[in-house]
Amino acid sequence: MASDGEDYVYDEATGEWLSPEEAAARAPASGAVEVRDSVGNLLADGDSVTLIKDLTVKGAGQTLKRGTVIKTIRLTGDPQEIDCRHPGIKGLVLRAEFVKKS
Repeated sequence: MASDGEDYVYDEATGEWLSPEEAAARAPASGAVEVRDSVGNLLADGDSVTLIKDLTVKGAGQTLKRGTVIKTIRLTGDPQEIDCRHPGIKGLVLRAEFVKKS
């Protein structure tokens, strides 16, 4: 560490000590949430996904079958949830672990 009186910040992801300027520059990039599907593919807004399991939709009395394609997903900010639309179901939120990127 430098002896110039600056406080350094430890970055656990890289294992490095960073100056406050470097830490501030990296903070906005680390604020983005990565959402990954069941096989590890990175998901983004607008992607299409396929269900890998039959899912019973609570409150709709409907079951979405394995292989159903969901188009134009939106990320919610939670690394495990995606927001999507399906005919007849409003406000559908799926867990990322039950989908695969198409």
